[in-house]
Amino acid sequence: MIEFNDVSLVYPNGHQGLKDVNVTIEDGEFVVIVGLSGAGKSTFIRSINRLVTPTAGELKVGGDNILNYKSKGLRDLRTKVGMIFQSYNLVKRNSVFRNVLAGRLGHTGTVRSVFNFFSKEDKALAYESLKRVNIDEKIYSRADQLSGGQQQRVSIARVLTQKPNYILADEPVASLDPPTSHQVMKYLRRINKEDNITTIVNLHFIDMAMEYADRIIGMRSGEVVFDGPVSEVSEATFEEIYGRSIREDDLRGGAEDGEQHQ
Repeated sequence: MIEFNDVSLVYPNGHQGLKDVNVTIEDGEFVVIVGLSGAGKSTFIRSINRLVTPTAGELKVGGDNILNYKSKGLRDLRTKVGMIFQSYNLVKRNSVFRNVLAGRLGHTGTVRSVFNFFSKEDKALAYESLKRVNIDEKIYSRADQLSGGQQQRVSIARVLTQKPNYILADEPVASLDPPTSHQVMKYLRRINKEDNITTIVNLHFIDMAMEYADRIIGMRSGEVVFDGPVSEVSEATFEEIYGRSIREDDLRGGAEDGEQHQ
């Protein structure tokens, strides 16, 4: 369980990233956070693994207030919380396999990983993770030889190899075309269901939020302005969250063509 209790975050420049946020996310939920750029979506998600640190309130992950964590506590937290970024965050010159094995860093330690001393079990897990996102045929390719959609699948495989309790995805499809975006979201959704991993995804695109979420949290100016099951969400809900009418660029579109089979 993840619990935000009166969580606020004021950046050093005075900007308020989060304001009195009260949210509880149950184990195994697939939650999509929506809102315009600057609404606080990334701040919300990055608070959960302390990439940013709230300045007030209490934020519990698995029952512990993570705002009290120092270096060892943070390392343990980030081993339990997998992160998928918009920009993939792969080591471009490394092979796909080496990138996916990096998911074991929190379990093996830096020295062992530098010398590529990964166990047979770690390597088997990495290969199985690649198979789960249908990218195993690229195992020995360099990361920079892959398309954007392929790189994002590698980053999902890396998170799977980490064996986390939670997955955070910060705008994971913002750089991808519509078919590839749907492919990535389908993998995240499938992993959430098969492994019962709590998954929290930031999205701008309202049609994708409606298609994949169990629950939608809407943010504006650092505040939660909507929180409910997807069955209670309508276009009017999004207009209220965004504070304006829905526009064409708020929609990602369908999953035809594209990279489905690449």
